[in-house]
Amino acid sequence: MANQTGKSGQTSKSGQTSKSGQTSKSGLLFSGSDWDFKTLSRAYQAIEALAIEELHLDVYPVQMEIISSQQMLDAYSSVGMPLMYRHWSFGKHFLYQELLYRKGGRGLAYELVINSNPCIVYLMEENTMALQALVTAHAALGHNHFFKNNHLFRQWTDASAILGYLDFAKGYIARCEERHGVAAVEAILDAAHALMEQGVFRYRRPPKLSSERQREGVRERLEYEERSYNDLWRTLPPSKDGTKANETVTGIAERKKTLNLPEENLLYFLEKNSLVLEPWQREIIRIVRVVAQYFYPQRQTQVMNEGCATFVHYTLMNMLFDRGLINEGAMLEILRNHSNVIFQPGFDDPRFSGINPYALGLDMMQDIQRISTEPTAEDRDWFPDIAGNGNWRETLLDAWANHRDESFIRQYLSPALMRKWRFFILADAASEPHYEVASIHNERGYEKIRAGLAQSYDIGASRPDIQVVDVDLLGDRQLRLEHKVKNGIMLEEASRDATLRHIRTLWGYEVSLAAIDAQTGGTLNERSTSQIGE
Repeated sequence: MANQTGKSGQTSKSGQTSKSGQTSKSGLLFSGSDWDFKTLSRAYQAIEALAIEELHLDVYPVQMEIISSQQMLDAYSSVGMPLMYRHWSFGKHFLYQELLYRKGGRGLAYELVINSNPCIVYLMEENTMALQALVTAHAALGHNHFFKNNHLFRQWTDASAILGYLDFAKGYIARCEERHGVAAVEAILDAAHALMEQGVFRYRRPPKLSSERQREGVRERLEYEERSYNDLWRTLPPSKDGTKANETVTGIAERKKTLNLPEENLLYFLEKNSLVLEPWQREIIRIVRVVAQYFYPQRQTQVMNEGCATFVHYTLMNMLFDRGLINEGAMLEILRNHSNVIFQPGFDDPRFSGINPYALGLDMMQDIQRISTEPTAEDRDWFPDIAGNGNWRETLLDAWANHRDESFIRQYLSPALMRKWRFFILADAASEPHYEVASIHNERGYEKIRAGLAQSYDIGASRPDIQVVDVDLLGDRQLRLEHKVKNGIMLEEASRDATLRHIRTLWGYEVSLAAIDAQTGGTLNERSTSQIGE
């Protein structure tokens, strides 16, 4: 399992700082490629001391574990967590990753870091000592600081509780398998996993009203109904769908308010309102929902998170070399691995798969450092608040704490960096036979390029917006969902139908999904589970 340790099974734990760290007689932290736990501990103490004193980082205590390549593959399969419940998809993912690795189709990460307190860092036992120092700075200091201080992680995750919760989840699901059978548990997990992308809260929910305020609200509604009551409503014939006319205007609105509709978190709604789920099934849905919410900030901060860690390791490794704590051979190996990490293929390169978040994040953070210390006239026009302030450390710490990828790019991407990356915008209209270069490197173009790139990192704009909009629990109990269609991008039909089946499994009654044009509000199409074959 991923939480087991390699080599002798020992782990190295350190939360203490040391201003100088112990070095060998030559003054170096290490020499050669071999390492042991004493050398790892000595290197960590020196790197941590520099990180805190020179970069002003604030980190969780660190627990480092040495794992083999097989254990790293195992960690991949269980979404990188040291504890995880069992599910067939994890085994399938493990076999796929292992096949690629054995055939040379992909390499393995040099490290893996867990957003927990203490922060758990997995180091590959095959790494050389120079590489261990690099990934220690990258993960144990860079990622660690970002996890602890970024507002999204502080708002949505509880680093002190996640390991305990996963231990509970693993044990609880194992007990459910013993009591109810593996097939029954897997059916619930399959359905819940299919909805993980739609099982998160994107915004903070308003605080619950106090019992006194709730009673006051009920009293106000009753008084309003008494004032507006007219006995003539009773004589109106029912509508075609069997509901009374006044129910369509007041009853629907009231039940939507009672159920807090519309609701963006499908797993939460099903967990709280499904009439067919047993208590143990609701708890499993809750477990999947908590895990999905835990990873939600990571999907919004990949450029910032990897950029922060890459900036930290690059800066700290250079500081170690400048102070004579590592030699030229170690530094050359570190720079070679660093260059591999930030390599960005060109758009016409067969290896191109998009923008490398390590490269873009590092360049933006080094650019902030330049703007703070050596600004140009252009920088002073674009960034009057930070240009020439001389305090790049505090500027970066503030950015790491208060932004996600979309807002970070929108706030800090400079014209100089756009020119370095040769960014421009292509307009792709279905009605036109050719692309159009819509924005280039001029004053107006810079604004559009920055806004366009930032928008591409806004997961709220790129992920399907599907919400529960209505359900009559006292009537036909049909669950009605709406998909807000943006830019004409519809859901893939096979995936849509399969997901609707999973929702019906959890809801127990018919489910319908209407595609609504986000601009006009018109209905584009509607699909229900009654139309889908088994």
